[in-house]
Amino acid sequence: MPYEWIAPEDPAPKSAPLAELHLWPYRSLLRRDFVTFFAATSAMILLPLLAVMGSPVLWGLLPFFIITVGGIWYALQRNQRDGEILEELRIWPDRITLDHIHPRRGHHSWEANPYWVQIKIDPHHEKIPNYLTLKGNDRVVELGTFLSDEERAALYDEVDFAIRAAL
Repeated sequence: MPYEWIAPEDPAPKSAPLAELHLWPYRSLLRRDFVTFFAATSAMILLPLLAVMGSPVLWGLLPFFIITVGGIWYALQRNQRDGEILEELRIWPDRITLDHIHPRRGHHSWEANPYWVQIKIDPHHEKIPNYLTLKGNDRVVELGTFLSDEERAALYDEVDFAIRAAL
């Protein structure tokens, strides 16, 4: 699953959280595979140009091939940047924090008292099944919207247990 619980250090310092959770989107194309995929795709797209090499038709087709390869490059780079989203949930006995770090939208933080935090899962949400939210300090925040439905359902139980254990 694209999340992990960080175990507290033993013996844990007083300022260290009792539980820490890191969440990130699933990445199907790793950075090292990007070069292989892009090279193979470019070779397959540019292969038909060999048939018209040396003729004036090459100059008519070349701009379309350049636009196609450039579009694929842009889409893959944007996908890589969007995959750098990170959510960090930290739980102390007296507070809970959620930091959402997005490469294009910046950094957003939320903090509340865990005693008053309500964790909810909406299995029939109109846009996101098993919509997972935390409510505290008169604010509702989403948790792990980039996870799959099953992962959010499993995460609900784990986060609820961690919050209750911290009290």
